[in-house]
Amino acid sequence: MSGELGVSEPAAAPLDPEERVELLLRDLRSTRQGLTAREAARRLVHYGPNMLRRRGGRRWPGELARQFTHPLALLLWAAALLAWWAGIAAVTLAVVVVIVVNAAFAFVQEMQAERAVEALAAYLPEQAKALRDGREQVVDAVDLVPGDVLVVEEGDRISADARLITGGVEVDLSALTGESVPAYRSADLADVHVPLLQARDLVFSGTVCTEGEGRALVFATGMHTELGRIAALSERVEREVSPLESQVRRVAWLIALIAVVMGLAFLPVAVYGAKLPFHDAVVFAVGLLVGNVPEGLLPVITLALALGVRELVRRGAVVKRLSAVETLGSADVICTDKTGTLTENRMHVATVWTTAGPQHLTGADTEQATTDNATLACLAAVMTRCNNAQPATGNSNITAIGDPTELALLEAAGRLGHGLTTAERERGRRRQFHFDPVLKLMSTVDERDHGVWTDTKGAPEAVVPRCSRILWTDASTQTLTDDVRRRVEEQVDALARQGLRVLALAERPLDTAALPESRAEAEQDLTLIGLAAMADPPRPEVAEAVAHCHGAGIRVLIVTGDHALTAAAIAHQVGIGGPHPRVVTGEELDHMPEDALDQLLRHNRELIFARSSPEAKLRIADALRAEGHVVAMTGDGVNDAPALRRADIGVAMGRSGTDVAREAATMVLTDDNFATIVTAVGAGRRIYDNIRKFICYIFAHTTPEITPFLVFALGGGAIPLPLTVLQLLAFDVGTETLPALALGRERAEPGLMERPPRPRSEGVIRGSMLLRAWLFLGVICAALQMAGFFAVLIHAGWHPGDPTGPGAPLHHAYQQATTMTFLGMVAGQIGTAFAARTDHASLRSIGVFTNPLLLWGIGFELALAALFIYAPPFQHLLGTAALTPAMVALVIPFPFVVWCADELRRWLLRRRAHAPTAAHHNSL
Repeated sequence: MSGELGVSEPAAAPLDPEERVELLLRDLRSTRQGLTAREAARRLVHYGPNMLRRRGGRRWPGELARQFTHPLALLLWAAALLAWWAGIAAVTLAVVVVIVVNAAFAFVQEMQAERAVEALAAYLPEQAKALRDGREQVVDAVDLVPGDVLVVEEGDRISADARLITGGVEVDLSALTGESVPAYRSADLADVHVPLLQARDLVFSGTVCTEGEGRALVFATGMHTELGRIAALSERVEREVSPLESQVRRVAWLIALIAVVMGLAFLPVAVYGAKLPFHDAVVFAVGLLVGNVPEGLLPVITLALALGVRELVRRGAVVKRLSAVETLGSADVICTDKTGTLTENRMHVATVWTTAGPQHLTGADTEQATTDNATLACLAAVMTRCNNAQPATGNSNITAIGDPTELALLEAAGRLGHGLTTAERERGRRRQFHFDPVLKLMSTVDERDHGVWTDTKGAPEAVVPRCSRILWTDASTQTLTDDVRRRVEEQVDALARQGLRVLALAERPLDTAALPESRAEAEQDLTLIGLAAMADPPRPEVAEAVAHCHGAGIRVLIVTGDHALTAAAIAHQVGIGGPHPRVVTGEELDHMPEDALDQLLRHNRELIFARSSPEAKLRIADALRAEGHVVAMTGDGVNDAPALRRADIGVAMGRSGTDVAREAATMVLTDDNFATIVTAVGAGRRIYDNIRKFICYIFAHTTPEITPFLVFALGGGAIPLPLTVLQLLAFDVGTETLPALALGRERAEPGLMERPPRPRSEGVIRGSMLLRAWLFLGVICAALQMAGFFAVLIHAGWHPGDPTGPGAPLHHAYQQATTMTFLGMVAGQIGTAFAARTDHASLRSIGVFTNPLLLWGIGFELALAALFIYAPPFQHLLGTAALTPAMVALVIPFPFVVWCADELRRWLLRRRAHAPTAAHHNSL
């Protein structure tokens, strides 16, 4: 949690969190049932929000200074110093202005990008469960106050410092102590005269509950917590540099090296070969340096990534790091859970089965079952007792809280005539053994029906082997023979083939004098009561999303804890794995050596891993990454965290996932929907393509910018400088950036999700891109602008070697010619912008006018160019001159020439790509 408080927090009252619970409750003016909502609101005004206040001071000076010291800025500083050393004050001032303008622009964009990423926290506010008005409620963690009673469960991130008053939990304290081994904390272990972090009855803000459940009394929030104390001592916030930015910075250093080498190489050529005066040679060198610098590259990339992150948020995917946007575009394997991701996660019990036969609970005309059937009454009792969910009540402000499976069981128990309030369940509970994802079991020890019972639910293959008896139709129990076990297994398979998720429920009466202390004691010699088969239909949009994955060359693997037949049925409905999918059970996988797993993944495109443990996800992710795949892995539980961290893209569930999973993940789905993953991959591909488009656009200007200076130098004094340094700087600063930003918002090209995934090793800047930018688009633009320059001079009667300086008859014509070069560069830039909108497809396929931001950018560019050419103050500053209508008419075709040339190039590439396919079809 981080943030800023608008007002200072009042000093916390001196409390001893280790005093007796009754005294602590008295000092905090609270009760074991927590606070009322009104009292909590009053305390929030007094104590302030439960958030950490930044004490690191303002960060913007350092960020602003960084804009003046990156490699491209250093190159411009070198050009300014060179011009100053040569005594060219106007050029020195102009270059410094360019540096300042670029730094300010980049700084503003980076601050916007940072705010774009930080603002994502608002989409997933951290929440906590607390007792308010005597019942459990979900509240925003920032609203917790001293005196609140927290409900702490497995997977929760603890949001305040608190004293356990009931229960026991294992807590990961690594955020505070650095120790990775979870520590046990219990209300029964009161420690005094020890450091707070070692007290075994205290839990702390920022730590994570990895096992168990309990209730804890909050005694410190915000900056008064242990985490707040650490934050007050030192705040270290490092900005993460994405791999894409690293690549671009390496290219920036390469560009800087090329510019310096070119300047140093051509400086003696200009002085000794072309016999230019030293002053003109320095102007030439400065022009080369400035012409080689793509000033807008870094800020445009940063903003494009941030805008991409915001767009993904609107589509239901919160990306926590800018670098993930780049990785998303190259994902070629998605390992997905089933429940809630492929399905709607709207569980309802469709059928219950006991020895009395099946009872259907779906359909409006279904007759409601009653407790006249003793076996159904026992089944309903276990459904409600072995359960931690809190159902909704008639009060519209109270919503259901809990796991969808457990809520479905409560609803079914109600239809079976066995309702139970949360308070009644809590009063009767004596022990709880939480759900274990490895054992696939949960058990409680409950006082009910005039006795004490073990109530157990879990996967049939986990529960049935622990049963020695079965409840018969007359409420008697009989030995669970092999024949009866086989009938139960057949019934489980029959239900699973329908795509239903099956749970087995069992019970055992206990001796009240000797309650079990371990789950091994509790979960033995059980009596099987029956089965509950739950329906969770596939999401309607998943089948289309899976088809998009297949078209995009993305493999989809299902890794689920459900029954193999249930998983296979759902997979078949959404199109994963074909008509006969290969299913690997958890037991098979556990006994499978690593090389066999590698072979399995290598030779089977799509697989279903059923009854898999979270540890299996880690093995699968490791095996896929070892083969060079880029893996997206979904998860929602505590034990999924290692696999989420190991995968290239860890995807956590925003609704049903635990805090631990959300922290470990790179991306969080706010709707828990598989289709959103596919949408995010498509958006990642589009964003990556757009970055490459505006990089190509920016690089394409390098050749036109350095060509006038090369012509000037190689002309040996016979050809005047076709473009002044100040005009070049005006071009760089004024006309380049807005169209580049617009290309970052370009629509996806047709067939985006029909291309194979981008290889992991492929860089954002490739040789083919540089060839297109420098030697194709750049050469065409340079040829057009130089043609315009010479056309104006020759029409005025110029011959090589004629003087064009101030006072010469051709001076005005020379100014018009340099202006023509400037306008030709702008016109070529417009053509390049339209050409860069697609890499492969024709512009017609995406629409010429479908990017209004680009049209506005070009309009601004033309207006600025007209201002530079026709406004007297800029004519005096830049050395431009007004152009005649005939000269302007000569430039009008330039954008279309550039655009059409690239359209022809792309058509030839498409034709060449389709030729092998056509030849293959003709040969069949």
